[in-house]
Amino acid sequence: MAPIRVLIAKPGLDGHDRGAKVVARALRDAGMEVVYTGLRQSPEQIVQAAIQEDVDIIGLSCLSGAHNSLFPRVVELLREKGAEDIPVFGGGVIPEADIPGLREAGIAAVFTPGASLEEIAAFVREKVRRDNA
Repeated sequence: MAPIRVLIAKPGLDGHDRGAKVVARALRDAGMEVVYTGLRQSPEQIVQAAIQEDVDIIGLSCLSGAHNSLFPRVVELLREKGAEDIPVFGGGVIPEADIPGLREAGIAAVFTPGASLEEIAAFVREKVRRDNA
């Protein structure tokens, strides 16, 4: 069975990527193939990379407060490109009050500070397995 392919991306103008790199490394260490797109990616660039890299799931990290516009835009673009089968999860400094709206916009899960790396890896494994069953 091929390893799970994950794209980790930092949408918007946020310049801090330590958390995204820690998650990327943890997922890699959990046996997944990880593509990290780097800082300051537009939703369009993220979706294009996800399709080109044929990933199973996308993880977005946002610390700038722009998650309510950037995360749903990625989901919207995936739909427009016929790639709505690629689930999206998010993380970063996201207020609890914003999580229900992100979930309604199609974000599969939101991980806030304090979430364990094991919890994130388990979610990715389960989500990809369930969606591909």
